[in-house]
Amino acid sequence: MKILITGGNNAKALKLLKAFPTHFVLLADYGEVPGILTENYAFTSLGALNQDSIAHILLNFCITEAVDCIIPLHHYEVEPLAKAAVLFSEYNIEILTPPAEVISKYLRAAQSSFKNFAVFIKGECIFASGGEIFIKQEEELNGVFGYNEPSDDLKLFTI
Repeated sequence: MKILITGGNNAKALKLLKAFPTHFVLLADYGEVPGILTENYAFTSLGALNQDSIAHILLNFCITEAVDCIIPLHHYEVEPLAKAAVLFSEYNIEILTPPAEVISKYLRAAQSSFKNFAVFIKGECIFASGGEIFIKQEEELNGVFGYNEPSDDLKLFTI
């Protein structure tokens, strides 16, 4: 599986690599990006940033690069991609965000850092950086979520 993680120039994106050891990961960002290619991951540019057409830019990129799954890390990408999830699914591209109608409860009011993160796919935790065991959650829990303590409310892991 080929996974696209946006915000690839940020250290948070690099932290996510350990959650996907058996997949090829594209770390992408807007503007200039270092051209690095390894066996398990690569850095690439998404071109110029245009926040009005984020979904269009990312759909074209995913089709061109045969991406199977997107993890949006930029806060301005999350809502437009959640709203475009049906369109992406028509091209067999999964977007790891909660559904658009409930996404607001997973957004943070202010930027803050998290000690840990967990990756959920349709409510099932596939990786937790702190080693915690999360029981099956609601299916709307889809994406990468940050937390400091396992008892904390999970919030989207964005930059």
